[in-house]
This record gives sequence, C-alpha cells and structure tokens, in this order.
Amino acid sequence: MRGARSSTAASVGPIGVAALLALTAWATLAWAGARHGKAAAGTAATVRFTSGVAAGEPRSDRITLWTRLDRPARVELVLARDRHLRRARRTRVLRASAAHDYTVAVTVRGLAPGARYWYRFRSGRARSPLGTFRTAPASSANATVRFAWTGDFDATPAPGARRPYWNDFRIFAAMARERNDFNIALGDTIYSDSEVPGALRPIALTVAAKWAKYRRNLEQRPLRQLRAGAALFSHWDDHEFVNDFSPFEREFSNGVRIDGRTLYRRGLRAFRDYAPVAYSRRLGIYRSVRWGRNLDLFFLDERSFRSSKASAGGVCDNPITGEPDLAPTAPPDKRALFAALVPSLAAPVAQRCLETIRSPARTMLGRAQRERFLSDLRRSRARFKVVVNEVPMQQFYALPYDRWEGYEAERRTLVRAIARVPGTVVITTDVHATLVNDVRLRTLEAGGPQPSGVLEVTVGPAATANFGLEIDTAVGRSGAGRLVDDVFFEPPPPAGVGMRCSVIDRFAYGQVTVTGRELRIVPKGEDGRPLREESGRLCGPFVVRR
Repeated sequence: MRGARSSTAASVGPIGVAALLALTAWATLAWAGARHGKAAAGTAATVRFTSGVAAGEPRSDRITLWTRLDRPARVELVLARDRHLRRARRTRVLRASAAHDYTVAVTVRGLAPGARYWYRFRSGRARSPLGTFRTAPASSANATVRFAWTGDFDATPAPGARRPYWNDFRIFAAMARERNDFNIALGDTIYSDSEVPGALRPIALTVAAKWAKYRRNLEQRPLRQLRAGAALFSHWDDHEFVNDFSPFEREFSNGVRIDGRTLYRRGLRAFRDYAPVAYSRRLGIYRSVRWGRNLDLFFLDERSFRSSKASAGGVCDNPITGEPDLAPTAPPDKRALFAALVPSLAAPVAQRCLETIRSPARTMLGRAQRERFLSDLRRSRARFKVVVNEVPMQQFYALPYDRWEGYEAERRTLVRAIARVPGTVVITTDVHATLVNDVRLRTLEAGGPQPSGVLEVTVGPAATANFGLEIDTAVGRSGAGRLVDDVFFEPPPPAGVGMRCSVIDRFAYGQVTVTGRELRIVPKGEDGRPLREESGRLCGPFVVRR
C-alpha cells in the first residue's frame, strides 16, 4: 500500500469478508445518492475512465489494481474469479482526487495462488475496461513461467503533429499476444526530455508535466491493452526524472538546472500515481518476487541512491570538445582506431576521470539496497534467478558514465557475487539496442578477456530513437552507428567486444520462458518475430540450463 496515497490507495482483506465489503460499499453509495440526490447521479453519469486499468506488483496472495478517471468521483472496484464478475465478488469504494491526477489504486489481499482473476472499476453509470491477471504460483509449485520485458517508450508527436513520432506502441500489442503470466515495463516509461526532434522543450520537470506525459502514453491503445491483459511490474530509469539522472546532482543534460532531490520527489510522486509499484524510503523500488519453484525476480533501483556520475563537475571533459569524453575507459589503441571518425578520441583521458570511475567510494545501489539484494540472491532457492536491471552491466565502453561501467568498483563486486549463484541471468533495457553478451570483468584491457559466466540480455527500445541513430547524431555522420556495430560490437576480443548478438536499429522486446530445466530468452521485434542481425543470423534463443 502506498502510504503517500492514503486518500486513494487501500487494502482489501481475505475472501471471507467479501460479503461485508459489498454491503459496506453499496451502503456507502446509497448514502451518497440519498444525500446528494439527482445532482450526484448526474455527476456520476458524466465521469469517464480515461487511461484503462492495470494490475501491478503481483504476488501469490495479493495484487494492486489501478485506474484513472477524468474528474473527482467515488469509484467502486469489483473483483471476481470469473470474467462476468459474478463469483466470489468483492468490492471497495475509493475516491479519485486532483491530488493524484484522479488516479486510484487499491491493494487486494487474501487471493489464491496461481489463480486467474478479473476486475473492473465503476463510478455511477461509467464502467472501466475489464482487466485480468494471474497471481504468482505458490513457491513450491513446479510451474512454467512466461513473461516479456521492454522499456524506453515515448508517445510525443513531432511539433504540429498528433500521432506519436516514433511509432504507435505496436510492440505492446505483440507482447500482449504472448499471453504471458506477467510483463515488465523496464524503465523510461515516460520521456521527461523527449528525443523527438524539435519537441525537447518544455522539459517535464513538475509533477503536473510528468502526469501529462503518462496520460499521453496511455492514450496509445496497445499499452492499455497490455496493462489490462496481464499483471505488470513497472520500473523506472532516468527519463522519469531527466536524462542521466542522479539525485545528488544539480546540472543535467539539455541545460536542465534543478536540485536533484527536488526532482526526485516530483518524479517519484508522478511515477507512483501512474504505476502501481512497491516503494519504501529505505530500499526505493527494490523488491524481490518469487514466482513458483522455478523463478525469483530481483528488481534493482539504480536511481534513488546512486552517487553523482563521474562526469559531474567536468572531471571527464575532453579537452577538444569541452564535453564528457565519449569513451574514457577504452584502451588507447581502440581510441586511436576510432579517432578518424571521432577526432576527440585522439586526446588523452584525464587521470582524475579514470580514478573517479574506478573509485570504491561511489555507488549506484547504496549500501542498504546492495546488502539486501546480495542477501536475497544468496538465500534464493528458486531454480533460476533474474536480475531486472535498469542500465547495462556488460562492457562496451561508449559513454559509460550513466551505466555500471561508470561505477566500476561496485560493478565488479556485484558481478563476482552474481557469478557465484548458479542459474542467474541479467535482463536490461536503457541503451535502445539489443545487445547480448557475458558480463565480463575485463574485455579489452591488459591481460585479455575475463568472463564471469553471467549472461546479460539488453533489449529495446519500444518507441524512441534507436542506438544506431543516436550514434549517427552524436558524431554527425550517417552510417556511423552501423560502422561501430560492424568493427567494434561484433568482432571478438581483442578486435572488439564480441557481442553474442547486436541489433542497434530495431524496436524490440525480450520473451522469457522458465521451466524446471531451463530459462530461455528470445529477443523479438515489434512484429512479434525473433530478431535477426543485419547478416540474417537469428538473435537467440539464449538458454541457461540447470
């Protein structure tokens, strides 16, 4: 239950009290109608459900259900084991208020494990769409689990246009067709600072402006369809706040100057209003979730507690450009190789920059979260463990400041710990590309590659600029992204980083199937078909076996 939302979030008790709750709900509505008469009835008739429904944070015994109206109103939730909402019905009356942009959320407890439920909200004559979800199976159940994940989506139109610039979110329709047990929206679920050309300003820095971004995304039918059709884990990254966000900085890209802690509070409030998500002050949105005997999920919060980036204060500025160096940790021979394409790489990297990147005093997770995660991971008895990770852990050297490479000491600590737990994989978004590789402790540095044995699969984006386009834009040359892919991402060390798959110019999601014997990941495009590299080679499947 979201403590900050005491006026709109509530908790429903065990199934045995359903009748009492129903009577209480109808009595409340009847009292309200008698008190306000025809005026109240007329107001209720004009209410609209504008953003669909969602079922978040599924567990074996509970769920958080969400919807939004277009004005203040009393709202009733109906939940049942059948799609006609007749069996085992329970109800709850909530209130939509302007303080939360007319969103409401309620945590329902006492549910059966591994069970299908249907639900709907209503207010007067208005009805929300019908939603459905499945609870997690009991921890002892040998259940097959299917889920998908993606991230990085923005429905902003070009100036003067109405339709979203990048696409119509059709990737979520493909994910919905998978009929998964749950799905994950992994980061950059809005773009406070859009990448749509000409649409950068005004950047959404206020709560109200961020609410508007969420509403705009939810105008897209495929996203509403995904949220209504299965349970959803929502997770943030930087663009829910602003690009490359840290709460301990005051200056950000695109000329944004604002106290990071103030921006954090605003982003947190807007995110929790639109994403039914678990949160605590001590651990942020870190949580671990058991899904039967075969799967444990660990969601890392990489924004709430992270130290300032190594590039803060100009420590890593390149002497030629005056901007953060594009590849400060790349070996000198690789910098020299690409200097013809990017002349600034010919300049040496400041030693202070490298020391900051490698400093053990800097953290991405914060001590409390790091210790809790590692303890939860070591204690897990699930056959497979999936670390849901906001920014890549693998090495590819380009602009490392916001990724794990920019927090190298803690990265090495985590990678070594994860490698000691069999059956653990890492799934990620953030970089707007599908990049699959071992999370190496060392790749191009002296001594040669040092693999960890931990697989990371990074997918996306769902609807924003792809990595290839971003590289082209950064160096001012069409085709630069393809060149980097051909001569650096794909060749094995020491020529390149040797990606097991690299697709840098396609919208994508990852489809996961977990059984008692294996965990299988298939990166897919917006058409729902497995991704292929430019050469035609299939990207996956990637299989981890016990």
